[in-house]
Amino acid sequence: MAFRIGKSVMLNFGNDLEPIFIFAGLAFLLLIGPLLRWYVAGMTQVDFKLPQYYFLELVPFALLFLSSFFVTKNWFDSNNKEAIIVFASVLIFIYLHFAFHIFVAYRQLKKVKKGYPKELQTKSQKAIIVWLRVLIIGFVFIWVSYFLNIIEDTVPYIAGPIMYSMVVYFLSFKAFKLKVTDIDGNVFRKNDDIQLFKQISKLILDDKLYLEPNVSLSSIGKLINRSTQKTSEVINQYSKQNFNDFINQYRINEAKKMLLDSKNYTISAIAFDSGFNSLSSFNTAFKKFEGITPSSFKKSNSI
Repeated sequence: MAFRIGKSVMLNFGNDLEPIFIFAGLAFLLLIGPLLRWYVAGMTQVDFKLPQYYFLELVPFALLFLSSFFVTKNWFDSNNKEAIIVFASVLIFIYLHFAFHIFVAYRQLKKVKKGYPKELQTKSQKAIIVWLRVLIIGFVFIWVSYFLNIIEDTVPYIAGPIMYSMVVYFLSFKAFKLKVTDIDGNVFRKNDDIQLFKQISKLILDDKLYLEPNVSLSSIGKLINRSTQKTSEVINQYSKQNFNDFINQYRINEAKKMLLDSKNYTISAIAFDSGFNSLSSFNTAFKKFEGITPSSFKKSNSI
């Protein structure tokens, strides 16, 4: 960071900056993309170890950095066609290289979020995902700051380094605030409770256990070989509902289908067929979830 900003400041205020500093500074841009992607992988993958072939991604940096020692000031200042083409090609490659790795990092994070739905994430998992989202957005702004450097006639060159500095300090502040320095990809280790909740939900839905009026925590616990207390804890934690509301939600969804499809059925028949053991409990639950009574729902959806 210091090298990049220092180079930019000297380039802006100094008239005789040696080409080696310009090209070496540009070379360090080729480190940002791979390091970002590796960091996202390390923060989201369990027991992450950097494969050796990943280091091939450092080849562009090494080539440009070494090449900077062979760029003479006379050649760079000559403004001949060859020098212009080489410099422009280097810039285009750097911007595309940076953008590509930002996109890959975004895809990595998106994949993690898909595998860990928001409502099932632990506190540490949420902290990492929020931090990485902020980090990637920050790097998008950094990419924009470098892009501004090539339209110097419209935006002053120094605007790029200034934006870069502001983004880096903001990211540092967010990292400190989120306290993510002590957590890594191991927080995404397979969570047995999440899998257990998915198992419970699948069992209730596939076997339509919610249609049984006497279904209980203990009966479900026996089916999944867990204690009543453990079954209750998992349902409460991941559904954000108690057991009765959790089951009744399935029943109400079933009742709504019957109210729409079975217009000749009585409300009482639908109540019992959807798993409730009384008409009053059905009416109470239906109004709790839908805000209206079953008869009003049926009437409002009738043709």
